[in-house]
Amino acid sequence: MEHTYNDLLKEIGVDLALHDQLMEYNTRHHTMSYASCANRPAAMRYFDESFHASHGERVAEVYGYRKRGGKSIGTFCIYVPDEIALAAEVLPIPLCGGSHWSVDYADKMFPREICPLIRSTFGMAFSNTCPYKKLKDGVVGETTCDAKKKAWDLLKFEVMEVPQKKNERDRDLWRAEVRAFKEYVERLSGVRVIPERLKASIRLLNRKRQVLQDINTFRKLPNPPISGLDALLVSQVALNQDLNAFMDGCERLIEELHRRVEDGVSAYAMEGPRVLIAGTPSPMGNWKVHYAVESSGLQIVADETCTGIRYFRDLVDEAPDDLEGMIDAIADRYFKIDCSCFSPNTERIEHVKKIIEEYAIDGVVQNILSFCHGYNVEAKVIEDMLAGLGIPSLKIVTDYSYEDLEQLKVRIESFRELLNSRNAA
Repeated sequence: MEHTYNDLLKEIGVDLALHDQLMEYNTRHHTMSYASCANRPAAMRYFDESFHASHGERVAEVYGYRKRGGKSIGTFCIYVPDEIALAAEVLPIPLCGGSHWSVDYADKMFPREICPLIRSTFGMAFSNTCPYKKLKDGVVGETTCDAKKKAWDLLKFEVMEVPQKKNERDRDLWRAEVRAFKEYVERLSGVRVIPERLKASIRLLNRKRQVLQDINTFRKLPNPPISGLDALLVSQVALNQDLNAFMDGCERLIEELHRRVEDGVSAYAMEGPRVLIAGTPSPMGNWKVHYAVESSGLQIVADETCTGIRYFRDLVDEAPDDLEGMIDAIADRYFKIDCSCFSPNTERIEHVKKIIEEYAIDGVVQNILSFCHGYNVEAKVIEDMLAGLGIPSLKIVTDYSYEDLEQLKVRIESFRELLNSRNAA
């Protein structure tokens, strides 16, 4: 943690003593996780620095933006359309917590029997260790799970209703919600969303998704030049950092990955079965399952999650030039996201099948956050589909703590032996 930002953190109400504990905890687990990576690209230094900057330099950037008259909102889900917020000169700040350190601080408002993402996020807010707590002019939630919906009720947040089916009337409802979000950010900032600004933000966000797609294409190769742990960190940083700085960092990484492929450099010290991580997201601070999987001799070559392919798979159609057409195109792009809140969720099943084929997957690890009932129940559907394809799978239900790390590694190592025996047959 850069001590030069302590005055700023103190000014915005951060408890410096507790914040130091939080950062020490996160840094320790980041160091432990990434020390296991045998051969990291040099360009990953930017993403390591961005992890630390999320509580320092990035805070100063957001603070400066608001001092210059800009507005910002906190968000918790990839359903909130960044294009529209940016077109209204509103900066979206993802707030999802990934650290176990803060979960107990949420207990004064929330029950223990809800997902660690909610408890971690609001634990940081209640302990005054979230530097973005007072750097926002509004907060936007969404209806992707019951625990979130009730949390938004308690805290009086703005809420976008995500439909639970994907029929035409559900699409109409979602388009109406996206238009209501446009009106919300316009009221917040006093800036109208006009076609020129919206077109520019669509192109900017599409470029961001395209560089993430380009990085993940390297993971399809027989000897991936980037590890699953590093690819996860790239996606985590994508949600927090300045867009242009992030894309510059990605371009440098892509250039290096091309050189590594030409030189035959792999991110892995030895060959191992290729696995897909499916299920719930891993926000910044949460590397546990990826660390357990890759330090046990498996190669994570794809992530099906909201901090993976689900985040950057689809682009917004850039053909429309009129405001209404662009808003519909944005709404339709976000409506393609295959969250487990949808029923039926056949799109997700087909997407998993496609990933298995494109990335030559040997096995699937379903990483489910404790009390995430949607993904946990849907895991059975995924497991049955995989069995039909002859693809072994392992379901892990866990929280953010590292107390079960060794037990997880025992299960993962057994799964690795299963995959190795199948590949040898």
